[in-house]
Amino acid sequence: MAWYVTSDAHGHLRPLDRVLARISPGADDTVVVLGDMVDRGPDPLGVIKLVRSLPNARVLMGNHERMMLDALLSEGDLELDTWAMNGGYTTATGLDALEKEAFSELVDWVVNLPLFMVAETAERPYILVHAGIDALAARGYLATAGVACSDGRGAADASVSQLLDMLACQDPMDLLWIRGQFWGEPTGLVGADGRGPVVIAGHTPSVALSMYAGQEGVGVSPEGKGTITPLGACPETGWVADRIDIDCAAAGGSRTGRIGVMRLDDGATWYEAIEQDE
Repeated sequence: MAWYVTSDAHGHLRPLDRVLARISPGADDTVVVLGDMVDRGPDPLGVIKLVRSLPNARVLMGNHERMMLDALLSEGDLELDTWAMNGGYTTATGLDALEKEAFSELVDWVVNLPLFMVAETAERPYILVHAGIDALAARGYLATAGVACSDGRGAADASVSQLLDMLACQDPMDLLWIRGQFWGEPTGLVGADGRGPVVIAGHTPSVALSMYAGQEGVGVSPEGKGTITPLGACPETGWVADRIDIDCAAAGGSRTGRIGVMRLDDGATWYEAIEQDE
């Protein structure tokens, strides 16, 4: 069984479909989608339909799914205006065309999307969230659970159950929205021996990552496109990246965006460009 992870398709169905067809995940493989399926691109509901059709798909909520729900379930205008300003028009158009039963079923499905998960591979566990984590709070929780991450030890001794409990204690707003605080600092979860959980997130388009990570030249391919970007490899982590950004800037459309997929088992990556008007 292989683990594949992607994020932030933002309504760009055709390139997502193409890259998944190239990978051709089997019935025993798991594709994890870290949210932001909706808004901005031309076919958000098509993205949701495709994701839901995948065998063994695991889907997390992104901040754009949260904004959509806030707009649909609120009685005020603020949430609706916020969603509209963040590209919600294409999603709203698709929702308006649904029959009442299909609309209710889709909204119920989105409401129940989780905010986090842990994927366990032969090499290490991976913490999967939409935006990132509050690493200081994570280490604090693990310390109270008997897993001290200090002095270069990292969190290699944390069980999957302990990692899930830690994530359940995170502020949901951080899991959906955090940027600079996460990308700009080491997590402290990977030890000097290179062991420990790596955090994989989307939300921050990689082409903007240098601003949040404080590192010039990261997150952009030679062609100026978004790219899957590992960060944090240094002597203190045994030269293992402790954070990986897989938001390949699809929200920017054909100018900077593409869809990226990473296989956790061996680090292999696939990309599909977003063509004009798709």
